[in-house]
Order: sequence, then C-alpha cells, then structure tokens
Amino acid sequence: MLKQEVQSKLSAWDKVQLARSLDRPSSKDMIAAIFSDYIELHGDRYYGDDGAITGGIAMLKDQPVTVIGIVKGKDTEENIRAHFGMVHPEGYRKALRLMKQAEKFKRPIVTIIDTPGAFPGIEAEERGQGEAIAQNLMQMMDLSVPSISIILGEAGSGGALALAVTDKVWMFENAIYCILSPEGFASILFKDASKASDVVEMMKITSQDLYKLGVIDAIISEENGFDCASKLLQENLYKEFKTLLKLKPDRLKKLRYKRFRMMGDVIHEH
Repeated sequence: MLKQEVQSKLSAWDKVQLARSLDRPSSKDMIAAIFSDYIELHGDRYYGDDGAITGGIAMLKDQPVTVIGIVKGKDTEENIRAHFGMVHPEGYRKALRLMKQAEKFKRPIVTIIDTPGAFPGIEAEERGQGEAIAQNLMQMMDLSVPSISIILGEAGSGGALALAVTDKVWMFENAIYCILSPEGFASILFKDASKASDVVEMMKITSQDLYKLGVIDAIISEENGFDCASKLLQENLYKEFKTLLKLKPDRLKKLRYKRFRMMGDVIHEH
C-alpha cells in the first residue's frame, strides 16, 4: 500500500541494516513480480554492457513500459558481475539510451534503485563517471514521457539520483536514500566510520523523514511482506501512469521542474 505516513518502531540504524540485507528482494525480483513479458536490452553503444544495470521493455498489465533497475547480486558470482550494485558510466549511459528509446516510442519509464553509490574506481573515472551521471540528471529532467522511481533498498549519492529525476519518487518503508553512506558521514564528521550508527538519525535518510521533507512522494508499506507490496505497487503504478499519460509533454516537464525546485524550499523550512 502506498502511504503518506508509516509509523515504525524501528530505529534509523535498524532500517539501514534492513535496506542492506541480503535477504531483501532485488530489482530483478521486483521486475519479475510487477511486470510481464520482460525483454532485457544490453549495452550503451559506446563502451560495453554493465552488469549493475538491467533494463528493457515490459508490460505493466496492458501498458508497455521501459523498466530500468540497479542490480545487487545474490551470490558471489552475481555480486562480482554487478559490482555489488555500483554502476559504471556505461551503465548510466545504457539507462539513458533506454530512456531516450522510451521517449521515442512514448513508453512510460520505471526505475528501481538499490545501490550504495556509483562505482568509485579509477577505470570508471577514466570512462567519464561524473559526466555520465550529469547527463542523466539533465536529460531526465527534459523527458517528454512520464517516469516513476522506486527506491527499493539503498539509494546512495549521485549514483542513485542519476535514476531518480522522475515525476514521482516512491520509497519502500525500510529503504534509505542518502547523499553518502552513514559510514562516510561519520568519517567526515568524527573521523571515525565506526560511529555510523550514531549519525543516522541526524542524516534524515529514512522514508518517513524524506516524506516529511518532500523528497519522496509516497511510502510503500512492507508490513504484509513483499508479495503483497509488489501487487499493490503494480496497481498503483498502473493508475499513476494512466493519470500522467493524460498530461501533455510540456505540462509534464513543467510539473517535474516545479517538483524539484520546490523540494529545496521544503527542506529549507525544516
């Protein structure tokens, strides 16, 4: 169920652990549960294919959509192939290629986000990591088709934001969305990464905090398990796209622009 408010007895640090749990469903699990007839497409047409991004065409009931998900591995082999969910520049370029294809054929876009952040290695920087993320941010703001982001587990830094400049951002109840990891925050603030659990509350990275700040639009309850959540998510995605598809492209872009401009005002008030 999509909720505007979800009460929880869990601490923010508990939610960090849940968001990172290996038992948590992956983007591939969610795609299989929500969509049918999924056809995966590969490659960025510049360098190669990134195992950290799965994307392609699928059916949301009777509505064709483009789906893009960040992959976290379930075992050692998949973790290595997916770089533990840390996307390389060719992954972001693949995602953007699929979004521009969706725009051409007037398909709505769903992104599923679960990443600690973009891949931090030298090879990613050499292939233009910063530019690839910046292109996604800029191009997504100007897409003429509706888009919705689902934050499934971890959503870290620009690596997550590069797939979250969308008309709506929905977040699972026990997911986290942050500018950097709690460990990184503690390292900067206290010079001690082991104090991560002490700084999580002040970071405001839980779904409840981010809803109050206007960063996300709705919370997806996990109360009745992921099977129930995925069925309700399917219904809500379908209904939301029916509404958004009625808007003319110029109107859609203006509302998207307004959404992100107003976000700063809400945060400033808090």
